[in-house]
Amino acid sequence: MRPPVPDDSMIVLSEDRTDPAFGRPPLERGVAELFQKGAVLLDKTRGPTSHQVVSWLKKVLDVEKAGHLGTLDPKTTGVLPVALGNAVRSLQVTLEEGKEYVAVMQLHGDLKEDAVRSIASEFTGEIYQLVPVRAAVKRGLRTRHIEYLKVLEKSGRQVLLLIGCESGTYIRTLIHDLGEVLGTGAHMAELRRTRSGCIDESMCCTLQQLKDAYEIFRKEGDERPLREVVHPVEVLMERTPHIYIKDSSVDAICHGAPLGMPGISMLHRSLKKDGVCIISTLKGEAVALARAEMDGKDMANRREGVAATITRVLMDTGVYPRSWKRRSKQ
Repeated sequence: MRPPVPDDSMIVLSEDRTDPAFGRPPLERGVAELFQKGAVLLDKTRGPTSHQVVSWLKKVLDVEKAGHLGTLDPKTTGVLPVALGNAVRSLQVTLEEGKEYVAVMQLHGDLKEDAVRSIASEFTGEIYQLVPVRAAVKRGLRTRHIEYLKVLEKSGRQVLLLIGCESGTYIRTLIHDLGEVLGTGAHMAELRRTRSGCIDESMCCTLQQLKDAYEIFRKEGDERPLREVVHPVEVLMERTPHIYIKDSSVDAICHGAPLGMPGISMLHRSLKKDGVCIISTLKGEAVALARAEMDGKDMANRREGVAATITRVLMDTGVYPRSWKRRSKQ
């Protein structure tokens, strides 16, 4: 979200400066621009669906377009990032990032805590899940990766679980399957999402806090409370590897051109071939989502060729001056 500062995670290909006359650092966007290129990190309460929450948010902020990241059912609380305006286009990359949940598992029989901990520790790594009947996707068997499944505490037949998992994991199904292996059977009694990608619950606000901040801005002109709850959309992309490009390359990328090696200023070492990456300006503005055509270490040793193919343009054309020529039609 901030202009990049070279460190051990970065590979610098050329020392470049950015012209302050074009674009602006994300944190310097005005309120109107934030409503087009921003995100609200909501702490969803129990009761409404994700779609209802987004509908209310649009009315509170008087914006026409908003989209949520990851659906939460009425009984589930927790982290629900919402992109505003044109920033909705950025949700593609964040939808694929991992999630963390705290869940209450209700056992259907009595078990000692050590037995629950022992079996729960086996539900890590790659697991198979049958998509639930009521799911929005086609029913079938698929795999998901469970990073960790920890027993935080047990009281009677209730077990508090901490789960880190791949996006798209069905926690209700996971707990049902865990109950089957435990031999007692089990169901999910409560669920809270505590992290979505790089966004954790400590960063989130309630819908009421958002409304209060907007009313202060509308009536008193004080932007400070609003800026604490409406963030530049780049906050959703901080964990995704970045390629920072020269000013002279920005407009070509905005027109969908592939990113060539000569246009790169610096990049993250963690880039993987065929992996998702963010093309950004030297001011920290997201320009496009892309697919890396080579690893970061390979880019470090190349000066020619295509570094990344654009999958979704995020920045409007004309923000930076054109430094390229159109090919004449044959």
